[in-house]
Amino acid sequence: MFYAHSRQGEPEASWEPLEHHLTAVGSAAERKAMPFGGGLLARTMGLLHDIGKCSAQYQAYIRRPAVEGGPKGPDHSTAGAIRAREIYGLAGHLMGFGIAGHHSGLMNGGGHEGSSLNSRLEKEVEPHDGWENYAIGLPSPSELKAALKKPQINQIEKHFSVPFMARMLFSCLVDADFLETEAFYARDARPERGGHLLPEHLQKLRNFLAGHRADNTEVNRLRSQILDHANAKASLAPGLFTLTVPTGGGKTLTSLSFAMEHAARHGLRRVIYVIPFTSIIEQTAAVFREEVGLGDAVLEHHASFDWDQRRPPSDDKEEEGPNGLAKLRRDAENWDAPIVVTTAVQFFESLFAARTSKARKLHNLAQSVIVLDEAQSIPVHLLRPCMAAIEELARNYGASVILCTATQPALRIQDKALPRRKDGETDGLHIPDERELAPAPSALYQKLKRVQVEWLRDPVDDEVIAGRFAEQAQMLCIVNSRAHAQALFTRMRSEDLPGAVQLTTLMCAQHRREVLKDLREALKAGQPVRLVSTSLIEAGVDISFPEVWRAAAGLFSVAQAAGRCNRSGELGALGEAFGRTVLFESSQHKTPPILESFYQPARTVLRKDWDDPLGLEAVREYYRELYWQKGDDALDAAKMLNGTRYPILPALADTSRAMDWPFADIAEAFRMIDDLMDPVIIPFDGEVSHDIDALRDPNAPFPPAGVTRRLQRYVVPVPARVRAAMIALGAVQLIKPEEYGDRFAVLANESLYDPQAGLRLDDPTWRTAENNVI
Repeated sequence: MFYAHSRQGEPEASWEPLEHHLTAVGSAAERKAMPFGGGLLARTMGLLHDIGKCSAQYQAYIRRPAVEGGPKGPDHSTAGAIRAREIYGLAGHLMGFGIAGHHSGLMNGGGHEGSSLNSRLEKEVEPHDGWENYAIGLPSPSELKAALKKPQINQIEKHFSVPFMARMLFSCLVDADFLETEAFYARDARPERGGHLLPEHLQKLRNFLAGHRADNTEVNRLRSQILDHANAKASLAPGLFTLTVPTGGGKTLTSLSFAMEHAARHGLRRVIYVIPFTSIIEQTAAVFREEVGLGDAVLEHHASFDWDQRRPPSDDKEEEGPNGLAKLRRDAENWDAPIVVTTAVQFFESLFAARTSKARKLHNLAQSVIVLDEAQSIPVHLLRPCMAAIEELARNYGASVILCTATQPALRIQDKALPRRKDGETDGLHIPDERELAPAPSALYQKLKRVQVEWLRDPVDDEVIAGRFAEQAQMLCIVNSRAHAQALFTRMRSEDLPGAVQLTTLMCAQHRREVLKDLREALKAGQPVRLVSTSLIEAGVDISFPEVWRAAAGLFSVAQAAGRCNRSGELGALGEAFGRTVLFESSQHKTPPILESFYQPARTVLRKDWDDPLGLEAVREYYRELYWQKGDDALDAAKMLNGTRYPILPALADTSRAMDWPFADIAEAFRMIDDLMDPVIIPFDGEVSHDIDALRDPNAPFPPAGVTRRLQRYVVPVPARVRAAMIALGAVQLIKPEEYGDRFAVLANESLYDPQAGLRLDDPTWRTAENNVI
């Protein structure tokens, strides 16, 4: 008998027979692919993925005692890919990407010897005679051909759909393989995983919103009208939608409500709520979980301490090690939950990823409602690949996608904002006007107008800003760098301005949360609050000032800043009393190049002296200017790590005829954030100190339950090279590196954390006073 997995030190009777594993993975993969019509292909992949374990070499390998750092097992993935191609032709080639990569990840179709699917298909593998007796129930080529569902053509890139199907099938296979392997190694009954939206979830939201309506202010009545109008469209067929609501119009709860009502009408499985800023993901999840009352139905997926950053087992020997099951549990993030709150980085990078751990979640996007909050934040250099992915999910995977924003980025065909493609076709997403969820958006913007925007055409220095702070006791200034924030804050502090405070990402989230709580109370009490902040305050932070200044940025950033000004109309009746929002260019702090590219089209638009620079027409004109200035090539301008430009959609089109899709290269190039940041844990209070002690406990599990999630509130992200230098100098210490690697790094020199400014990165030695004593 051939075995798929062994248990070291136990009799073979307790091992997993290969037939059982192949059948279980095939069935599980089939269930996962059924929502998008790929069930039979996924089952076939599951039945073939481990037939290489029929080799005598592999069976001898799993019978050897596990040795730390010992040799890896024989290649057991290639055999299934070869057989798939032999039996099923082109369909087998499609499946071969997932089969050959089910441990190592999706590879390029062609390319260097040994590193591509083509080279793997030509490889000599160990004899695996008798495999047919273990892959029970393989369909015939004619059965598979009859089950193949031809995808509808993607309107952004016609060559996008077939390689995307390869990704989704890969996702089904690796998720099934991980979970079935976990089931075998589990000694106890497995805890319930995941789940779909249930009627009780929707009822909790309805109950919450009913109570919310009790606040009968003018703004809240308008929010209720927007909510009712959106919900009335829940019966529309799944597909693409827009929700264009000005800041303060309640778009977060409206979008969640529509998503859940729409899911209930059409039997959709979950809501994926995608947020661009890590700094606000936890508070949004907390609103859904605690205020709305959705509790454990809400899954957060953060970038900090993301277990996906660890590669999955490269062979079964690693799976069978002392931490094998724990490692599988860490890699078990597959978004199988009723409501997922995640980041745009996680969402889009997963759609183009090659690694198994990042791709596992993809199949759970099918038949889901995806809310892209602040849709305008999609990076321009990846705009067309992201649009193609959005189009694909809606067109061929039964998903509904809602582009939700106060400044709609003009991605529809009728907006005529995007440059014509090289083939002469008008670019854009097909979203008819009736699929806008907000009632009469133009009139809505007039009703909810709460600020007057001023543009200072001549650059100003910090002395002018500080002078205005001295005149205005409650004012917010948002700047483009932590250095500028620190400089302004230092100036205000030197001038003894009451209520001077700063917020930056050098402060951990828990610190910022406490500061914001104090600021809200001070504002409400009429006390001085002079706040300088980086852009982290612009989205999702419920705070309001009578006056807000914003350093040079794109028009969408100005709109976000204006959302912190007279937020709820507290200065007077809507349409009669306005806060002041000032856009300025600093004469002392250079605008970062990436922001300058967004500020330049804003200047062009603002020179036209619009009555409302944040109105829909002005914003649409801004995006036309932005996209046309950048040009078509700039909308698909990913780069390889060596800096080489790598347009993603042309790379798929050029390789589609031979099915040589460069999955590994695309994954390397598709990066929403170029600068790698690593987390430093700040021992800010007793709660985090308790968790740090738990991590250091030599007898603790791997890692202690709940610690990873709680620590996210105490992390400061810093450039990877900076954290490495701080570790080398002892200012930051790794916790149990032999067990966790560099996963948990805690600030050891606590004097480097300023209670008013956060983590100090200006000390080149990062040494404690004691270390300076010779």
